[in-house]
This record gives sequence, C-alpha cells and structure tokens, in this order.
Amino acid sequence: MITRKSTISYGLIVLVATLVGFWAGSVVDHGAAQEKNDSPAYTREKGDANYLRQSPGVRGTDADHDYGLGDCHVSKLKPYPQIKAGQRTPLDLWRYAGKCGPSWKAPVLDMPWDEWVKMCKMQKPKLMADVNAYMSSRYNFHGKAIPGARMSRGKPIMLGPVARLPKGISSWEELGSLSPEESRKRDLFPYKPLAHPLQTTAHMLFPQNWTRAHPEHERFDVDFDIPEAYIPEFPPPMFLTTHKELGDVTGGREVTLANYYDMFNGLLTPEQMEGLKELLRPSATTWFNHTEHRVTVQPSSGVACFSCHVNGHTNGAIELAPDSRPNMARLRMDTPTMRGNYNMMQLSSKRSIRSMDHFAEVEEYFDGDPSLMRAIGARAQVREVTNRMGDFNAILDFPPAPKLSPLMKLYADKATPAELRGEKLFHGKAKCVLCHGGPAFVDDYMHDLQVERFYAGRPEGPIKTFPLRGLKDSPPYFHDGRCPTLHDAVEFFNIVLELRLTREEKEDLVAYLLCL
Repeated sequence: MITRKSTISYGLIVLVATLVGFWAGSVVDHGAAQEKNDSPAYTREKGDANYLRQSPGVRGTDADHDYGLGDCHVSKLKPYPQIKAGQRTPLDLWRYAGKCGPSWKAPVLDMPWDEWVKMCKMQKPKLMADVNAYMSSRYNFHGKAIPGARMSRGKPIMLGPVARLPKGISSWEELGSLSPEESRKRDLFPYKPLAHPLQTTAHMLFPQNWTRAHPEHERFDVDFDIPEAYIPEFPPPMFLTTHKELGDVTGGREVTLANYYDMFNGLLTPEQMEGLKELLRPSATTWFNHTEHRVTVQPSSGVACFSCHVNGHTNGAIELAPDSRPNMARLRMDTPTMRGNYNMMQLSSKRSIRSMDHFAEVEEYFDGDPSLMRAIGARAQVREVTNRMGDFNAILDFPPAPKLSPLMKLYADKATPAELRGEKLFHGKAKCVLCHGGPAFVDDYMHDLQVERFYAGRPEGPIKTFPLRGLKDSPPYFHDGRCPTLHDAVEFFNIVLELRLTREEKEDLVAYLLCL
C-alpha cells in the first residue's frame, strides 16, 4: 500500500536523481565542447577536475599597428636587458621599452650581505667614472655664475646653457630653427631624458652637501651625478605664510627633530607642530633601513620627508617616479619644492593626487610596493596624522619677490628694461603663460610635450606643470633635472615648442624668470 509519506519520499528521490543527471550531463557536454575547442584557455588534462572554466579573450588581427607612434613604437625600441638589482644599467634608457621582470620586488637580496656589499663597492669607482664621463659628454659644468644673480640665501645662480651643442651645429639659434623631424633624423636633440645612475637598485640618491651632514645616507653603490653648484642652496631658508615678518624663520639652520620645538614653539599651532614633527621623523624605506636589504654600510633609521624636502624646500635629491613599472621604465624625478603647495592642485608628477594630506599619506617610501612595506615596517600614517602633516605643508610660502605686484606683474619702477621685455615675452611670443599663470605661475594641469618628436625614444607622456614662482631657488629644471640652468630650460622650451626666440629674447626671458 502506498502511503502519502512514501509518495513524498519517492518524489524527492526522483527529483534528486534528475538534478544529478542534469548536472552530470552538463559537465560531460561542456567538457566535450572544450575538448573540441582548440583555444588554449579551454585545454585541460584528462581526469583533471580543476581545469579552467573561462572564456578566452577576443583577439583582433595580428597586424602590428603603431597608432601613429612611428619610431617611438615599442617594436622600434630595444627590449630591456634582464639585469638583477645592483648591476649596472644603460644610461640611455629612453631607447628601451616593454616589460622587464615582475611588478613586485622581493625584500631580500639575491646574494649574501657580505657579497652584496663587496660587489657594489667594487663596481662603484668604474660606474661613477662612466657616469661622470657621460654627464661631461652632455654638459659643460663650467661653474660660471650669472653676474649679480643670487638665490634667496645668497648662493650664486649658474650661467647657462651648459648642455653641449651637437656636432655640426654652430649656435642654439640654428638648433632651434630645425624641424622635429630633422632633429630626430640627425640625432641632434641635447635634452634627452636622464636616468638614475644605477636604475636597477635606484631609490633615493642624495647630493654630497647632504651626505656630508648626514653620512647615514651615503650609499656604497652609487653617488650623485650633478655638481653642487647646480643644485639648491643648503640649508635653504623657510618662509611661512603666517609669519612673513620673520623672513627666514630658521635663521639659516636646518630644521631637525632635535631643534624644531625650540625653533617653532610659539609660532605654530599645536596641530602644525605635530605635522612638522612627522615630516621630520625618519621611517624605513626600500633601501634605507635596518635590514640587509639596504645600500648603507650601517643599518639606517630610514629617511624623513624633510630628508629630501629639507626645510620644506628641496636639496636636489633624486628618486624614481613610483607610478609605473618596470623599474627601468620609471622616470628619474628631481625633488620638487614644498613651497607654495597651498596653491597647488597637482601634487604628484604623473598621477592626480589632489590634497596635501592625501599626498602625505601615500608618500612612496616603499616605491609603491606593499610587499616591501610588510618586510621592512610600515610607516603606518593614519589620516589624523597626515592631515596634520598637510596642515604644516599648507603654510610653507614662496620666497619673497619684491619686484612682483599682488597681481603677479612687475612693478615698472623696480624692474630693468630687460626684465620688462622678458615679461612681455612670457605673456606673448614665448607662450609661457599658457601653462604658467596665476599667483603660483602654474595651471594645475598635466601636459604631454611630445618631446619624443625630437629623438627616437620612448614617450614619457603627460607630466604635471611645475610652478615657476621662486624657481631661481630650485635648479636643476624639468622633472628629471636634464636642464641644469634657467638658460637650459629656456633653450629646451624654445626647441620643443618651436618658438624661434632670438638670443636677446632668451636672455630677457631669463632675466624675467629670476624675478619670480
């Protein structure tokens, strides 16, 4: 006799059997379909139940499109050499492109510590001899100054241009008259990108005037490659928007953890004092730390924000931009000043970081690599702290410019005829104002100058506009320092923007820029 209960049980059995059969049939049919498909994404070993069930990506034609890049396309450039950390890299890295190793770095050396130190020390003399020879082939660092021109604390400002004219070219005016195509064809462009002297290891590289005062940052693998005469004065003065009457609030001293309290107690708010303290506090970094993954003989407590941005300005230290990989494709970056950041909206060279507290939070002490952070020790800056760091950053002022009016125009009764002519050029023929306007002389945009039109190399892409206010205190120029003097910067833009400025016009423009 069939009861109601047995009927329900029987129905459940049938339902389960049906579902199992449907599932089994689906697997068999799908598997058979995959075995017939010759796409690699569908292949599997017989009996492997964990095969990939993923549709293959659609692929277009195999035609090698250059998208209008011509000889800047990756297929026309050299592949990066496979080189380990510490080994020498080509100095003409603009000729290379593509991938080179993984995005992540291992927080361990490829060899025992003693071997690492020995290898780097043995390599360094020949490396630096070659680096100095390369820099000498590109620049004539003669050490001559512009008569009467001084930085804010009195350091002479170097005369330029110091970039060497290419062979067969008699003057900068002749070079500036050539088309981009002619310049590229004859390989005449003198302002090609600068690479880190040791780009495999890379990381922060401090000038000699800093390492003399801070020997804990002297590296055993590589030295700085630009002469001291062509970098900012050390220590630089510090100017505050809240105390203009004091002038240089440091009195010519370097601000440190040991003296900041006595120096600023009574001048700053408690939040600003806390922010300044954090800007001065060292943290372990990729290669400056307490582990064996370092480039200093002794373990290091790391670096602070003010190790590069000394006194809220810059000491000219270089690093690699953190916003790209592989390591050898990253752009060399000159340390920018923090002065006037209260008027900036672009606070990173190739990314749109839009606030000072955000910038303090993501400062790339670990090259944008969280795996290194885990091994070395995180900075662990919480938003409350980075807000205070941004609070102090927000009162760092530009140096005085006594010839500029509140509307950033020259006072006619204070300026020389050359300076006034330069101002007219700045707003006219030289086209500077198209990117450098407003109180900080910056438009807060990123621009692609397409410099690769003038040489066969990898495009660098859009980079933020840097402010010109106070620029006489901040050599060298351009993001990688390839323009050591103001004269070089003017020559660079005269060529790249095809301005056809005369020699006299370029001198007038430099005279005006010194007023900013």
